Amino acid sequence: MKTNGSAVWQGGLKDGKGAITTHSGALKEYPYGFAARFEGKPGTNPEELIGAAHAGCFTMALSMILGGAGLTAEHMQTTADVTLDQVPDGFSITKVHLTLKAKVPGATQEKFAELTAMAKAGCPVSKLLKAEITLDASLES
Repeated sequence: MKTNGSAVWQGGLKDGKGAITTHSGALKEYPYGFAARFEGKPGTNPEELIGAAHAGCFTMALSMILGGAGLTAEHMQTTADVTLDQVPDGFSITKVHLTLKAKVPGATQEKFAELTAMAKAGCPVSKLLKAEITLDASLES
């Protein structure tokens, strides 16, 4: 599988504007810029998109792993909190914290913890990131 995303940018760092487009069209010329990234203004930013990608990748990987264990999730919701820190050579994504709430009939807490750890380590986005990745996974009854 191979896909792509693209970005355009006009202007300087703080006064410039950009737009992000995904191959699927899920995002089409969606605005991003300094103010959206660092000042909480409308628009998106790379860290938010990485968070969404990581949450989606982890949750899909977990679905596959659950299936291999003979389990099927009734519901899973994952949030990925991405931390961008200033480091000596610029900025770096240093941490991603995944928070999962799931309802998986038939899963014990112990088995659930084992399978979620496998998904955290094995999802392709986790493998891509050099950041510390942590996970809080709660199994709902």
